[in-house]
Amino acid sequence: MKILGITGGVGAGKSTILAYLSAQHHARVIQADEVGKLLQEPGQECYRKIVEVFGGDILQEDGCIDRKKLAAAVFADASRLEVLNRIVHPAVKAYIAAELEKEKRKGSVPFCVIEAALLLEDKYDLICDEIWYIHTDAAVRMARLAESRGYSEEKSRQIMKNQLSEEEYRAKCNFVIDNSSDFVENTYEQIDKGLVEHGFL
Repeated sequence: MKILGITGGVGAGKSTILAYLSAQHHARVIQADEVGKLLQEPGQECYRKIVEVFGGDILQEDGCIDRKKLAAAVFADASRLEVLNRIVHPAVKAYIAAELEKEKRKGSVPFCVIEAALLLEDKYDLICDEIWYIHTDAAVRMARLAESRGYSEEKSRQIMKNQLSEEEYRAKCNFVIDNSSDFVENTYEQIDKGLVEHGFL
C-alpha cells in the first residue's frame, strides 16, 4: 500500500484535493491538524502534558482545551510554541504511523494520504512514497482566503511569507498539481492522471 503526502501553501485548496481522493478514489486521508486536535482532547495523550505546562487558564468550562487561549499563549512567546510543538508533533507522527500500519494490515484501501501544514519540515517525506505539491497562484489564494476565512490581503501575505517558497516546494516534491483554475474538473483531471502515472492506481 503506497502512501501519498499532500502539501502546499495556505489557501491552495488542499481540502478540495483530499475530499476528491477520499470520495472518488477511496483513499484513507489522514490530516495531521485533525489528529493534533484529537490528541488534545481530555483523556488523550497530549492533553495532560499541555495542561501541566500551560495551566488551567487555557481550559473551557467543560474541561476541554480552549484552542484560542492556547494559541494566544504560544504565539506571544516563541519558546512556549516550541514547547507545545515538542509535545504535539511527535505524538501526531506516532499516531499517524500506527494508523498507516493498521491500514496496511487491513488492506481495504488502495492507498493512504497524509496532509500536514509542515509536511516537509516535519520530515513526513520519510514515510511517504511520494509528496505532491498543490500549487495555486498567489492572487487566487488570497481571494479564496478572503472569502472563506475573512483574511485581509496583508494577513494572507504574512502567512505565505512564513511558508516554504514556490521553488522549495517544487524542488522537494514529486508531482505538481495546479489548482488555480475556477473549474475544479481541471484539478481532478490532473489528480487522476498523476495517480495512474505514479503507480497509485
